[in-house]
Amino acid sequence: DDGYASGTESGSSRASTSLASHVRDYSFENRRRYHRYKEGQYHFPNDDDEQEREDMKHTMVVHLCGGRLHSAPLENPQRIIDVGTGTGIWAIDMGDEYPEAEIIGVDLSPIQPEFVPPNVRFMVDDAEVEWVYPDNHFDFVHLRNMAPSIKKWPELFAEAYRVTKPGGWIELQEMRWVYGCDDNTMPPTFAPVKMVANIKEALAKLDVKMNAAELYPSHVAAAGFVNLAHEVKKVPVGPWAKDDDLKKIGEYCRAAIYDGLHAITIGPFTRGLGWTPEEVEVFLIEVRKDLLDRSVHSYVHFHSLAAQKP
Repeated sequence: DDGYASGTESGSSRASTSLASHVRDYSFENRRRYHRYKEGQYHFPNDDDEQEREDMKHTMVVHLCGGRLHSAPLENPQRIIDVGTGTGIWAIDMGDEYPEAEIIGVDLSPIQPEFVPPNVRFMVDDAEVEWVYPDNHFDFVHLRNMAPSIKKWPELFAEAYRVTKPGGWIELQEMRWVYGCDDNTMPPTFAPVKMVANIKEALAKLDVKMNAAELYPSHVAAAGFVNLAHEVKKVPVGPWAKDDDLKKIGEYCRAAIYDGLHAITIGPFTRGLGWTPEEVEVFLIEVRKDLLDRSVHSYVHFHSLAAQKP
């Protein structure tokens, strides 16, 4: 016995669904696989290539945070929820780190592994409807890279506040894909900048705010959380940094962007901007070329926000 157990959840409710066969169905569009449950709500694929990229981003963020899975000062947490768990990699790592805690990962896609630590389980759930959990239930609520997914942030934070125990914590970790440069090596024609602008425009037409991370502090405070700790880190795109750790992080970051160019553009550009798949492919030629230009010292941002329920 390796200590791992099946993490699929049995039973269902109005707002959450067990991993039944109809939920495991997928829809396909432009050669990519998407979630079937609440189809069309999330504009990025969930296929194997995208899952590998999500796990790479997890590794990058853990490196960036000095090997830590969270910044909130947790003390013997008993119940933890990971909202938008994706592949479940963060929830699984937390299950190993806190073997006494019960950890639930929720997502629209049932793509998590079946065999996980015995204290970890997964549910197909929609974070934008009323949560099925009782008041004051969780010691820790975790969300990561959810900005392109959520339309109703104030309502989500109100639910997160309701289910958090007094003294418990919420933490949001978010990559903000806006390119910066401090040494004038990034030309004004840098194609990834235009790509991000197009994604932002496309998601806005689909009623999603791409850079919601900027509003997290005000939303979290408005929900009632206190003791906010907000940190922003620069993340190099490519191995141009002199520091060895940042060089490695930069390699992860560029790979995560480069490998995901089709995934992050094909849905928003075709659904939101009305582009053809062929137009997307042609556009990405310049983006790929510019991302591999070693003379450009660009970076993006990582936001981390922890806050406590009084």
